[in-house]
Order: sequence, then C-alpha cells, then structure tokens
Amino acid sequence: MSSTAPGGAPAADPDDPLALAEYAPGLAVALTDAERWPTLDAAGAARLDAVQRHPLAPDWVHRTGDRLTDEGVRRAQAPLPVEGWLVEHLSTARRLPAYRRVADSLGELLTWPTVTRDDLLDDVSAFVPLDADLDRMIEGSSSGTTGRALQIPDDIEEVARTFHLLVSLVADQGIDWRPDPGRMALAYLVHQRQAFTYTSSISSFGQSTMARLNLHPSQWPASGQRTGFLLAQQPQVITGNPTSLAELLHPELVAGLRPLALFSGAMALSLGLRRDLERAYGCPVIDVYGLHETRPIAASVDGGAFVVLDRRVHVEVLDTDGRPVPAGQRGEIVVTAGENPLLPLVRYRTGDFARLVDVGGRPALTDLEGREATRFLAGDGTLVPSVDLTQQLQAGGARGWAVRQAADGTVTATVVAGDPGRIGAALGLLLHRPVTVTAAATLHGLGEGKPRRYESAAT
Repeated sequence: MSSTAPGGAPAADPDDPLALAEYAPGLAVALTDAERWPTLDAAGAARLDAVQRHPLAPDWVHRTGDRLTDEGVRRAQAPLPVEGWLVEHLSTARRLPAYRRVADSLGELLTWPTVTRDDLLDDVSAFVPLDADLDRMIEGSSSGTTGRALQIPDDIEEVARTFHLLVSLVADQGIDWRPDPGRMALAYLVHQRQAFTYTSSISSFGQSTMARLNLHPSQWPASGQRTGFLLAQQPQVITGNPTSLAELLHPELVAGLRPLALFSGAMALSLGLRRDLERAYGCPVIDVYGLHETRPIAASVDGGAFVVLDRRVHVEVLDTDGRPVPAGQRGEIVVTAGENPLLPLVRYRTGDFARLVDVGGRPALTDLEGREATRFLAGDGTLVPSVDLTQQLQAGGARGWAVRQAADGTVTATVVAGDPGRIGAALGLLLHRPVTVTAAATLHGLGEGKPRRYESAAT
C-alpha cells in the first residue's frame, strides 16, 4: 500500500528507513501527456501505454517526455554543422555574464581562462546566454564523483540530438538501427538502491519506446520480473555504466536478449568486461567518454583510444598550471563544448586525465583514467602511476576493481572476476611490496554510484 506525504505527494516507503521521498513513484506531475509528446499519434500512444502498463513493469518513479514539436523533431534528427563553429561559439561566450568584466581581453581560445565545476556550482546562470530560449529548457542533475549535485540547463532538442548521435555511432559499425514497432528502441540501465525510472516515447525515432530502468533487485520484487520485462521489450540498444551492464551477463538475459549494440559510459569500462559482453551478445560494445556538462566527447569501439567525436567539441590536455602539455604527454582533459545552446562552455576542466594523440588523422584520448591521476608508492621508493596497475588488472581478467594504499604503504585490492592470485603477484612485482587481493561477486560490490578505482594515502 502506498502512502502520501503532505500536499498529496507519495511519501517514502515507511518500511524502508533508507527510502527517499523524491524517489517515490509519481511524486509530482507537472505536464500533461499532450505537452510531453506534442506529436504523439494513436499508434505511438498505444506502444507507450503497453510498456507503462506491462504486467512485469517496475513501479515507474517519474513521468517524462521529449516535448518535441514537428519542427523540433526535424532539427533534432540532423547533427549541428561544425564548419567554423568555434569562432561563433567564442563570440556567443563573450556575451555571457560570467565574462562581462574581461570580455575585451578574450581573443583566440588560448587567451580564455579555464572553468571548473566549482564555477558552475557557484553560479551556473552566469554561463547561460541572456537570449537563450528558456522555453526549451529542462533541468538535469550531475552528481559528479564528490560534492553536491550540479543543476544543469539542458536543451530538449540537444538531448534528442544526442540520441541520434548514438544511432550514427551504431551505423559506423555497419549496423542499420531503425525503428521497430515490436521492440523498445533504447533501454538505459542503472543499478543502484534508488533511482529515477521512467518510460517515454522517442518522437524523432518513429515514436519508438525507451525506458530508464533500475536493475537493483529491490526494484523487482517478483521472481523473474526483471528478466521477464527485459525479454518482453527486447531493447534494440542498451546503454548503461559497467556496473549495470555487468548484470546483462546473467545467463537468462544472455540467452534471450538480442541487442544491436551496447553503450557504456560514466565509469571506466575494463577490457575484461568489454570482452565478456562482446562474447555474450556478439555485438559492438561502444564506450563513450563525456560529462553531463560537456555532452559526449569521444568514443572507443575496440577498447583502445577514445577518438574525439566529429561534433562541436574541442579537446585540450593541460598541465597543472593550465598550459598545454607537449604532444602525447599526460595531462588534464579540458573541453570547449558547443552542442548545448543553454550552456556554451569554454575550456572546461573535466578533472579527468589522459594523453592526446593522433589516430588515423583524428584527435584521440588514450590512457584515460578518469578522475584518478593517482600514483602509488612502491617498495623501492618510486612512484607508480595507476595506469600501470590498470594494465596488470586487465591482463589478469578483472572486470572491475578498487585498489587502496594506506599511509604506511600497505596495498589491498578488491577485484571482480579474473584470477586474484595472478593479479596479486603481478601487482606485487609492479609495486615491490605484497598486495592482498580479495574477490567481489559483482561490480556492485565495489560500491554504488561512481566508486574511486584507485586511492593512495602514501603519496
């Protein structure tokens, strides 16, 4: 039985002391269906209703739509032109309130100061153009790896256009992904104790259905409900982070799902998990690097370098003083992003680290470790970068891991899959000190959200 909070909104589950009211199903209803999907026809509405009311469906927490008009659908289906975009982008940015006092000193890109997440947390509105079309705005949230959530102004057409970027990336792999009335187009998977879940219609993709699903067992009380719902929907493409994608290796899902492609993002995808997914489903596994603030930046289709996408994104790699590092050297990834008209970022410091290289004439990021430029103190006094540990962990077959070094130099590692003995021996040789390795059954055992893969209190 559901309960109700003051004002008529559903309350958190009184039987769950950790339940949060904001994740109660149907907390708030702000729009009508006609406002959510202005172009939805009878056939599209019937498909959406069949997903919403499916007997095995979870309790949907949220209700959302893309709000695209006919013109919005047309615009979202086409990528933005990239010819000369950076000059136009800088011209727009000079007029932002954030740069009002220094606009006259801003010329070419390298004359601009860098921007951090803290700048956006302090006043994100200062980075929104004064003439922005706020009627197209929706509010998104980015939790980051630490600290309070950042509320981000998202543009509805840009959000829809990002879906079509996925379609183009699948097409680059020789796969024709087109609407299929008998299948859900996209399933976006998470695996956490509480999450926003919903189903919607993709107006710009034949009014196909999509859903954001939480695979955590607590959200599927009936035996076989999770598997049954996914098999009934047969999503054409599945996207998630490594923790949620690892759930797809359950034998019942491997036996019944037929995805055209899998997308991974938000956290580092190990080569071990990539290979397991490729073997299980016989389809491309595309790893996309990006942030909510910047949108997708680069993609890796083979576990190698992340090739910068051919869109309104410019990537630099800088040192700690904000200067470009020599070609091929490691530094912080800094992005100028022009896809979201409501947040035209210039030289945004991601907090992620990599080397910028050339792959087939295209800029690419390699040795990408995310927000973890961590070094470990070896027994002989040398410092070992975390990327060296990554290579050994992946060689040992680990799908995921967390490596910790205490202030006294002691190193422990938790790994999912792989050979703990081989991994411990390899890390011990690398670090010139014993490494204690324990096994976790699933990636979820490493921690919810975006757990740090490396930490050292000895350096």
